[in-house]
Amino acid sequence: MSEVRTIKKVITGQRTTDGAGVRLVRVFGHNDTKDFDPFLMLDAFDSVDPDDYIKGFPWHPHRGIETITYLVQGDIEHRDSLGNKGSILDGDCQWMTAGSGIIHQEMPKPNERMLGAQIWLNLPAKDKMVTPKYGDILKKDIPVIDENGYKVHIIAGVHNGIEGAFQGDYVKPLYLDVEVMADKEWSFDTEKDSTLFVYILQGEGCFNPEVKDVISEKHAVLFNKGDKFWVKASNKGIRFLLLSGKPLKEPIAWGGPIVMNTREELNQAFSEIDNNSFIK
Repeated sequence: MSEVRTIKKVITGQRTTDGAGVRLVRVFGHNDTKDFDPFLMLDAFDSVDPDDYIKGFPWHPHRGIETITYLVQGDIEHRDSLGNKGSILDGDCQWMTAGSGIIHQEMPKPNERMLGAQIWLNLPAKDKMVTPKYGDILKKDIPVIDENGYKVHIIAGVHNGIEGAFQGDYVKPLYLDVEVMADKEWSFDTEKDSTLFVYILQGEGCFNPEVKDVISEKHAVLFNKGDKFWVKASNKGIRFLLLSGKPLKEPIAWGGPIVMNTREELNQAFSEIDNNSFIK
């Protein structure tokens, strides 16, 4: 008999300002790495006021992580030290492997609405210094399961035997954008020991058939271990991002945009930034 995942904790996050003055919600981060392993951080943004985000994230370095930026709606222009440039638009996702080191900038453009999230995904110790690269995921390439009462966008991983638009090279998470219509249920079988959480973009719902508590939008829900995920939308419907991955269970040394395994590796990274030897 399937064991439905129960709720471990519900997080609202903290409103903060990052980059050159971007207003966002840091849903989880430094203090939550053990619970959310292998996911390091979730920044969520939802605004109809361009002044909240147009100052953007000017040139800054990363090492030791992957950043995954998904836009339900919006426009973010990006460029980097490798010469890449482009835009993330409605329904697109960008998967950046910082690896040994990259310097990039992300500059949101005025839009009717900016709605989406950026996830920081940890790299295993053996892969911290891999060659940086991008995975640009276009909306048209993301498979969608559209059934009676729900719609599942498979951004990464495999769901119901269908491969998503992207497969991680190092950590291989499942990343879904799920829409469940009003008063409808949705469930699927999960890997029992994987970390699994959702971030509710819009609407509200109940996440356990035995517990009728309703959780509303702009909350993250972290689940205990189990082999089945279940949700029932309220009469408002619900849309959420779902991420799941196998924990790395490795030490973390985190300083700003750099995430390594030891303090020595962290110090080396910042020393290389100072002496202009960061980019390999």
